[in-house]
Amino acid sequence: MRAPVSWLAEHAEVPEGTSARRLADAMIRIGMEVERVESGADGVSGPVIVGRVLGFEAEPQKNGKTIRWCQVDVGQYNDGGQPRGIVCGAANFAVGDLVVVALPGATLPGGFAITARKTYGHVSDGMICSTRELGIGDDHSGILVLPPDSAEPGAEALAVLGLDEAVLDIAVTTDRGYCYSIRGLAREAAAALGTGFREVEAEVPPVDGRAYDIAVDDPAGCDQFSARGVTGLDPAAQTPDWMVRRLRQCGMRSISLAVDVTNYVMLESGQPLHAFDRARLIGPIAVRRALAGEQLITLDGQKRALDPADLVVADGSGVIALAGVMGGESTEVGASTTDILLEAAHWDPRSIAFTARRHKLPSEASRRFERGVDPQIAAVALQRCVDLLVEYGGASAAEGFTVVGSPAPPRPIPFSADEPGRVAGMLITTADTVAHLRTVGCAVEGSEQLTVTPPTWRPDLLLSADLVEEVVRLVGYDLLPSELPPPHAGTGLTSQQTLRRAFSRSVAAAGLVEVLSYPFVAPEIHDQFGLPSDDPRRDALRLANPLSETEPELRTSLLPGLLATLLRNVGRGSRDLALFETGLVFGPRPATRVPEVGAIDQRPSDAEIAALYGAVPPQPTHLAAVFCGDAELPGWWGPGRAATWADAVEVARVVARTARAGLTTTAADYPPWHPGRCARLEIAGRLVGHAGELHPRVVAALGLPERTCAVELNLDTIEVPGPAKAIALSAFPPVLLDVALVVGVAVAAGDVQRALQQGAGALLESVRLFDVYEDPERLGAGVKSLAFALRFRAPDRTLTVEEASVARDAAVAEAASLGARLRS
Repeated sequence: MRAPVSWLAEHAEVPEGTSARRLADAMIRIGMEVERVESGADGVSGPVIVGRVLGFEAEPQKNGKTIRWCQVDVGQYNDGGQPRGIVCGAANFAVGDLVVVALPGATLPGGFAITARKTYGHVSDGMICSTRELGIGDDHSGILVLPPDSAEPGAEALAVLGLDEAVLDIAVTTDRGYCYSIRGLAREAAAALGTGFREVEAEVPPVDGRAYDIAVDDPAGCDQFSARGVTGLDPAAQTPDWMVRRLRQCGMRSISLAVDVTNYVMLESGQPLHAFDRARLIGPIAVRRALAGEQLITLDGQKRALDPADLVVADGSGVIALAGVMGGESTEVGASTTDILLEAAHWDPRSIAFTARRHKLPSEASRRFERGVDPQIAAVALQRCVDLLVEYGGASAAEGFTVVGSPAPPRPIPFSADEPGRVAGMLITTADTVAHLRTVGCAVEGSEQLTVTPPTWRPDLLLSADLVEEVVRLVGYDLLPSELPPPHAGTGLTSQQTLRRAFSRSVAAAGLVEVLSYPFVAPEIHDQFGLPSDDPRRDALRLANPLSETEPELRTSLLPGLLATLLRNVGRGSRDLALFETGLVFGPRPATRVPEVGAIDQRPSDAEIAALYGAVPPQPTHLAAVFCGDAELPGWWGPGRAATWADAVEVARVVARTARAGLTTTAADYPPWHPGRCARLEIAGRLVGHAGELHPRVVAALGLPERTCAVELNLDTIEVPGPAKAIALSAFPPVLLDVALVVGVAVAAGDVQRALQQGAGALLESVRLFDVYEDPERLGAGVKSLAFALRFRAPDRTLTVEEASVARDAAVAEAASLGARLRS
């Protein structure tokens, strides 16, 4: 919301000498987001003055364009007493019009310097400016034509346009819809400065129902509809210069007197209004929901198919306005309109918000209605419109004032006077609390236990916490004590949180780079991963309002986002990548029905909380990693090594070691991994994830580098380890023995290793696979040789070779159950 300081000063008592910067700082202090203090003159320097077009010659060009060679009177800036010759490509002006001229030496926004230059066969001694070139609007369809007799040639154009006045550019948060008005911002300015506030006033006639025949068929969507009329409006009446200037300062362009007046009053009061051409209305007006198949051509010329959920205004001819969003073309106020019916309604914010988004039609009206409009200001706003049209348009106020419906009054809030001080941790007296609440417009009754009734323009004040915020912000956030309360003993990270952080640090220490990706995926990723039709990972939650229609689902795996990140980096020249991510995945929604949420002014019961949590889908924490390219780069030290499935399994081993747990790997067939290069990962007999090389079809479908590998673990299945127990270290030497076993090629090395461990007994300290050998000629077809290094040690004596050999033979005997035999 852009607010000229001069307009704010008409409703807030701004002390003399208060600069715009000081006013902005005061408003920032009470929580308003003043983004900048500016004037329309920002970026404009040099001679930018008012000129009068004395004449012009239209000259067609070879490129099909027609330019005008204009003679412009610029007063004391005339060239030797003669008008300036200026080339202009616009055609929306006539002889005698006042225009804005930038003369040589001027600079326009964007650093555009004006010089005299030859163009189209003439020396153009300046430029006639449009609103976009002046930086005060987006209209570039023609040049800016000033109202007649608004200034004399040679006058400073910035002063005439009001661009030398300071304007506050304020970002209004969604809960403070009343600040989308000069009235609301002036109230905040008065509170910030500690001065008085002047309300928008008008002499409102009594309600008699004679303005127009109106019926509201949907009181839930429209709890108040007000109407007034004017007759005898002069269609040729011009908007006064001061109003055009203020509209421009607020970012609006002047259209016509009737439209400008409704826009001006909306900016002033915060109540959007709509003007109907009364002569084009047919029969009574009804407020209702749209019927199936109804259409409306809105003021922007677009034909819109209406939804049955849309609130509309209709007459005997059908729909004439999309309620709270935009009017219809059929009853638009035009160049011949003399009789006008003015409407000011109070619409349901949710309905307006949904309608504006449904039709992708945001408007100044919908922006205010969806945030809440003061229903009590409607009558004043209508009267202000009538008064301005009578004063500047030669109109007469039509008899009658119709109001249908009455909004529910604000609900009183029980409030303890000491609550703001207790929450803020500082002394705030009862008198200060009451004074600040009254400053924002609340009615306060009581002494210590207060009853606070919010004003009608503050629909966001519903709970005692809202009142605390109002008091504290007016006291000053900058005065809040900055001391943090001491933490209670035993608080901090939980053991599960500590373990998860340890996982991330361990994987990063192993050389992987951590990334963070969005949790949104496209439905086709499940097909690209080759998931079976009954795979639970296909049962993804769909967002009701996704950021992108191409990715409307929540992820059931971390791999889609990780692989997209890997592919993006490969496209930017990286070839050797090892990335990992830790985050939540989202399981299917439980079959339970989502319970209704109760009122927000009281805590839900334990049963309601349990029901809410019961309807929340499972969200386990996963850790995933992906690899491509070289794991070890080649150089003078060696040839390097490409990343393989073993690197993915090693990530799981790093995680297992961090949790002080043993990892068991077995062969698996689990998409999207290659069925012959996929490992099932278990800890303490529980499945924790899978690792290996991705299936070639998945690699091709996603455009990944060949032999891309990945691992994904469910960290929630890994238990927090207990206190570490130190083991006794033996001071006696070990006995090192090697054993080579011949087994079938289908026998997993891990199974053989576990058999050796089980058979060797307590004397076995470690076992390590160090060689895999296949030779059909020497070993035979369908077999392989696995060589293991066995380390034996006794804790209390020097172990003899005979004792170690007995343990080794027992280990080999146990491995024989898998068909293993000693290699000769």
